[in-house]
Amino acid sequence: MAETNAVNNNSVSAIIKDGQVQNLDKSKESKDMNTASGYDKDSFLKILVAQMKYQDPMEPTSNTEYISQYATFTQVEQLNNMANSMSLSRASEMVGKTVTVTQVNADTGKTSEVQGVVDFVTYSGNKAYLSINGTNYNIDDVTEVLSTDYTDALEVVKDFQEAIDKLPNLNLISEEEHGSTIDTMYDFYMNKMDEKAKNLMNKDYVTSLLQFVNRIDDIRGNDHRTLIKATT
Repeated sequence: MAETNAVNNNSVSAIIKDGQVQNLDKSKESKDMNTASGYDKDSFLKILVAQMKYQDPMEPTSNTEYISQYATFTQVEQLNNMANSMSLSRASEMVGKTVTVTQVNADTGKTSEVQGVVDFVTYSGNKAYLSINGTNYNIDDVTEVLSTDYTDALEVVKDFQEAIDKLPNLNLISEEEHGSTIDTMYDFYMNKMDEKAKNLMNKDYVTSLLQFVNRIDDIRGNDHRTLIKATT
């Protein structure tokens, strides 16, 4: 399950010197710049008040500079809000779809993948979390979103290949026991399986299907059928 670190948006890691905002910890500054939540309005106002309180009385910051700072902050906040809104909208569109979640263990560096259908989406701290089989995953960890057509085709291919696996060795094939089954499989592949599923078929299974079909053809004394549709 994806883990999130709580961030106190109201904490201010800065001091004012000669009317300028200076960060106490450069490493934390770099970390905060890459944090999605960033400073909120309360944080900005605290810094602004501190800057006004401790500014150099001989060279006070002008109102124009304050307005410029606030305008810049407002633009950044709007961009951040827009990004959050797009993330939440994207998460909602994933409900009912199959997704792949890729996570990296911070301690070992190992990568793990989870694939499943998104049951519902939850939101916390402007972050979207996808519920898959009862576990919540951060939307930022999603690396694949599979369409319903694709997953349906995969299921068809899986069932079809399992049916081929159940057939005996070619030398044990008989008309009485297997003729009807192989004819049905041939008809399904030729006339009912769509191109998407055919393209997902393992080539070895396609070869095996043709071998079984031709074995029945030999037993019947018929010409060999192919897996290529005749064009008119």
